[in-house]
Amino acid sequence: MSKQNITVLGAGVIGLTTALVLARSGKYNVTVVAKHMPGDYDIEYASPWAGANYLPVGKEGSPSAEYERNTWPELARLAKELPEAGVHFQDTVVYRRAKDADSPIGDWFRELLREDAWFSKVVPDFKILDKKDLPEGMDGGTSFTSVCINTAVYLPWLVSQGLKYGAVYKRGIVKHVTEAASFHHTGKKADLVVNCTGLSSLFLDGVKDENMYPARGQIVLVRNEPGVMASTSGTDDGDDEVVYIMQRAAGGGTVLGGCLQAGSWESQPDHGLAVRIMNRAVKLCPQLVPEGKGIEGLSIIRHGVGLRPMRKGGIRVEKESIKGTDGTAVKVVHSIGHGGYGYQTSYGCTQATVKLIEQALQEKAKL
Repeated sequence: MSKQNITVLGAGVIGLTTALVLARSGKYNVTVVAKHMPGDYDIEYASPWAGANYLPVGKEGSPSAEYERNTWPELARLAKELPEAGVHFQDTVVYRRAKDADSPIGDWFRELLREDAWFSKVVPDFKILDKKDLPEGMDGGTSFTSVCINTAVYLPWLVSQGLKYGAVYKRGIVKHVTEAASFHHTGKKADLVVNCTGLSSLFLDGVKDENMYPARGQIVLVRNEPGVMASTSGTDDGDDEVVYIMQRAAGGGTVLGGCLQAGSWESQPDHGLAVRIMNRAVKLCPQLVPEGKGIEGLSIIRHGVGLRPMRKGGIRVEKESIKGTDGTAVKVVHSIGHGGYGYQTSYGCTQATVKLIEQALQEKAKL
């Protein structure tokens, strides 16, 4: 049986994971076409800027929670068996302040901060912290084993694995989603396009998903080692500011954050916010710096800004037929709107996407 041709549009963590899983199945000829590829650092390309870790935020019973649940086994396998992927285990603590409950960060972290969280039966070593072990000002917290990912290693690793199974990667700028079908490396039109363009889906002709919006994040990447991955439910500096500290695998440095600035497209770091981020990190995790030192004890690698591809209504995994510029229908499966949780939903979401791809390829294109 001949393989069917698929073009994956977008080379963020979702596009690259989707391409790898499709290529590895042996059923498809896979081409990835994207404006930005691993190694690029651009405000349009969110994945390199991510933390990235596994801190579930999906509400129990929701598709997002199911994607997170189904992603953990693969991330844990990579951390345990394939160090070359750039994923490692981390002792993790998350802290809750009651006064943050109705803030944007408190809402974002609501499921993460529950003492009866659904993922307590997924991740290892889940414990409720004793009150005496809480930092000053915290009302509760939990600890567990999670993972942190070095994006500078992991994204190229996804490409290398895709290459191993025959996927082809091409640079290209696509104005209409159906144009991606013509980028297939076989020279023939792809049988289906997978749209993994993230925030660009807001502007992509044929899609223009108006539910997409940016949530700006800002980080400081440092050489210091915290010894723990830590997050809190908010700060006194602002309702859309937060504390998170995570050490990337394989010498990737430690990420200090951050913020969740909904609707902001600003690409440049804010110096005042950077100082607040560093001060909060050192206060929460004094072992980051030599004893008696403040933020002057941090060794800064760089400042970073990324735009999380948020979506009203949550992640969109959906199939449809879209009329191209030449009037013919192209089968499209969307996998967009992963917000700040692309890595931790990547494999579970791809499982759902692949099911829709299989269904779509068995159907006649309909307008």
